[in-house]
Amino acid sequence: MDLELSGNVAVVAGAARGLGHAIAAALVAEGARVAMLDVSPDVKTAAEQLAQGSGGQTAGPSAQGWTVDVTDYAAVERVADEIRSRFGPVEHVLFAVAIGSGKFGMPFWKLHPDDWERVLRINLLGAANVAHAFAPALAEARRGTMLFLGSVAGQNGSQTDPPYSASKAGLINFAQCAAKDLAPYGVRVNTLNPGMVQTALNRSVWQAWADRQPADQRRSYEEWTADKIRQLVPLNRWQTPEDIAAMAVFLASRRAQNVTGQTINVDGGFVMHW
Repeated sequence: MDLELSGNVAVVAGAARGLGHAIAAALVAEGARVAMLDVSPDVKTAAEQLAQGSGGQTAGPSAQGWTVDVTDYAAVERVADEIRSRFGPVEHVLFAVAIGSGKFGMPFWKLHPDDWERVLRINLLGAANVAHAFAPALAEARRGTMLFLGSVAGQNGSQTDPPYSASKAGLINFAQCAAKDLAPYGVRVNTLNPGMVQTALNRSVWQAWADRQPADQRRSYEEWTADKIRQLVPLNRWQTPEDIAAMAVFLASRRAQNVTGQTINVDGGFVMHW
């Protein structure tokens, strides 16, 4: 299926590894030119590797990396200007940055209020910073898309990490606000919620749980996740980074031209609305 993304310019924040990297790779495979952002300097190497493997599908480099902290709005604005200078007008903005508190929050008062600030600053305010830096140009061009990676935790009030869950719930709401604001300009905004994906963040949730268990009650990551998938995922299987990336690329394409303001779960049935 030709998604007509060849030559489009996309920005992926959180692209050094994990889901963000999978999305960047999928966009490059579709012929898009991708600006990869991350707080880790590894993003530059990751971009070079994607560009080398793209087979010259686009005029100019297919991927380039920028090291930037999404909580620093002035820095995000500078990078946005550099991307436009390097690649031209941006058509797609994808936010895949996320952290957890690193603690097991059940019940929530076992955490300290100080555990919330950094999570909200990165997961929610970081998304707002990226949106502010790119939305005006999208509106002026009267075309394009924005996509925020949320989480099923933002819909079901997951107790394992309340700061993370709350940040993702806020992100879903912000995306809906942005979708309403940008719709008159022909710009679409959606949220994509992964379910159970084997990422460093997913493993950190298990680690926070395991650290609180008596030695005789601890389970390995594999045992813990297998039980969770059996109990919560009707399709009874992991979701993969490639599953998430496939939906992200589809939502950027014209095939999804009437999809905006939506919260789309790629979760094996984890969250179902009745």
